[in-house]
Amino acid sequence: MAAIRGAARSATPAAGWAGQGQAPTAPRTGNSLDWVTGYGLVAVVAVLFSISGGMLWLVGYNYDGLTGNPATKIHPSTYLLVLMFAWRACTFGNPVGYMLTIADRRPASALLAVMSIMLLVVVIIRQRPGMAGMIDTFVAAALLVMMLAEADEKTFARMQTVVHAVMTVNALLALFEFATKTLVFPYRLDGEVFMNDLRSTALQGHPLSNATITSIYVLALLSGSKSLSMPLRLGLIGLQCAALVVFGGRSAMVTTIALGGIYLLFSGVAYLRRGRISLPGAALAVMLASLLPVVVVMLFSYGFFDALLERFVSDSGSANARVEMFELFKHFEPRDLIVGPDIDLIESLRRINGLEQGIENPIIRLLLYQGAFFTLLLFFGFVLFMHEVARRCHPGIWLTMLGWLILLNTSESLASKTTLMTKFVVIALALYRPVKVAGRPGAQGVPR
Repeated sequence: MAAIRGAARSATPAAGWAGQGQAPTAPRTGNSLDWVTGYGLVAVVAVLFSISGGMLWLVGYNYDGLTGNPATKIHPSTYLLVLMFAWRACTFGNPVGYMLTIADRRPASALLAVMSIMLLVVVIIRQRPGMAGMIDTFVAAALLVMMLAEADEKTFARMQTVVHAVMTVNALLALFEFATKTLVFPYRLDGEVFMNDLRSTALQGHPLSNATITSIYVLALLSGSKSLSMPLRLGLIGLQCAALVVFGGRSAMVTTIALGGIYLLFSGVAYLRRGRISLPGAALAVMLASLLPVVVVMLFSYGFFDALLERFVSDSGSANARVEMFELFKHFEPRDLIVGPDIDLIESLRRINGLEQGIENPIIRLLLYQGAFFTLLLFFGFVLFMHEVARRCHPGIWLTMLGWLILLNTSESLASKTTLMTKFVVIALALYRPVKVAGRPGAQGVPR
């Protein structure tokens, strides 16, 4: 195995990303990926962020539903990513060597992928729900991180452009849906549209998925995305915050305001302590601060915040569901929870306790549906994976990472089928890409 690993390393066309705080041992002469894989990964990001289940339903692809062809339960971006992986493994010249090489560069990602595939087999054998979730939620995210180990600055720049473009269109579409009271691509469950829910769905599908990814993106604009000018960043933040309101995500809104406010407070204090204050900038800040209450009052008068306020007043039983889910544990013995209780019993108890909409915590749901043993394995792999992703970003990632971990626990999130983790990985690696400082190779090298 060591000989194969060594051969794979020597056959690698590029050295990959250098460790954080370390400079590459030699200047890179170009992209280590072939152009098909490079542009293919950018296409994966575009499909991932712009194609929702509601959009897929219009072409006969039942992604969000419970019925239909099992092959349609996996997102097209995952299929495209696997295709790019197969292509890259073949063009590498040694498929086994390629897999060993990227696994060596991203060991935590490789571990998460292997664990998820093993659990997928177990889920199939035990006939438990969550087969597509293992693939879309965990395998896709881990596989993308491993493939990006070879990507260069141009590839990440293209990905960053795609993220900014799609998220801008997403926000504009959300505001259009709010203004016209018409959902362009409504969320559908087996074709059924929930007519009593008029929250914007835009390009991301479900309103809460929109709220989560928009909140993460706003935090990333605050502490990351350093390549954008300050006026452009402020404009994007304002647009995304407006969209966040019409999505009606309470947890996302509170998290964004709290973490964003803390970050701005500490950043402002640090800026003042440096003693370099631009008078035109200070005048503009004072003017905007004075106009903000007027704008908020006007928006209130036109009913802009009605949908969000309604969510705070009436949460459709969401808060009660977070209390009732703990009552389910009273019906099971410890040995049942280790391997996972009977599925039919869980479904019956859910309906009895009013949890038809789901168990709004990923850890609790995994414990009940997969058992404590598999939950601990996934939790261990997830922690290592998040640490590995964070190490490839500049220090500002702490803000977005904290927001991500908070929002994960407000819904089923990773315990069900979702593309949110893959989207978070793209935002983290693209918008928090450390920039190599010219003349200071040891300052902030390209991450490996």
